[in-house]
Amino acid sequence: MTDTARSTEGTGSAPADGFDFASLHDALTDWRGLHAFLQDVTRRAVRAVDGAQACSITMRRHGRLVTAAAESGEALRLDLLQYEAETGPCVCSMENGEENYVPDMLRERRWGPYPAAAAAHGVRSVLATPLALNSHTLGALNLYSGRPHALGDQRETARRLSAQAAGAIAVAERIEQETETVHDLRTAMLSRSVIDQAIGIVMARRRCTAGVALNILRRASQGRNVKLRDLCYALVSEAGDGPPSPGSFTGRGRTSR
Repeated sequence: MTDTARSTEGTGSAPADGFDFASLHDALTDWRGLHAFLQDVTRRAVRAVDGAQACSITMRRHGRLVTAAAESGEALRLDLLQYEAETGPCVCSMENGEENYVPDMLRERRWGPYPAAAAAHGVRSVLATPLALNSHTLGALNLYSGRPHALGDQRETARRLSAQAAGAIAVAERIEQETETVHDLRTAMLSRSVIDQAIGIVMARRRCTAGVALNILRRASQGRNVKLRDLCYALVSEAGDGPPSPGSFTGRGRTSR
């Protein structure tokens, strides 16, 4: 592992004791999704921790451990080695909520085949700290170095950094969840709009009630083995010589002119 991950701006580009809170606030304000935010956290960690050459974040997704973000492809490969072995410093930090430090992989006797595999990839020291908030482990921040004993005197810095990152990640996850909820709601409402337009078309053609029109559409959907929304979209597109209007959301109290 070569020291190519450190910023060319120098070690003074980030506070010695952790993240720049103003920058983290900007990252949350300029929201580009949870993955992009976590990627930013890993890049900041490499700049903030002297000796760190690569960084990743391990989290649990759908019952299994995954790398939610990696500052480099090398960090991702080092994580995957642990997942395959089902053991390693970042796995234990995630599972047990404890810090794990490896001064020198060539002398490490824990975690079965992982130390030898990591050393073969050029890694000599690893520091994994839990991302914990209110006794709940959100993930693990994993720092890698190609030099032995490179991270030992940075453990306190890494702890402060992880504590700061955990709070920001908790906020980021909440933003992501709310964004997904809004998206799902908008999709449902737009689907309802297209279906309502299709019901109106059937009512006009068959001179029937809305309930009867909906049943006609449902039977056609089942008979053709297509989703009701897709059937309605095609019907409205055909009737209007173009794609249907999705409708819009208007603020309360506004009046058209």
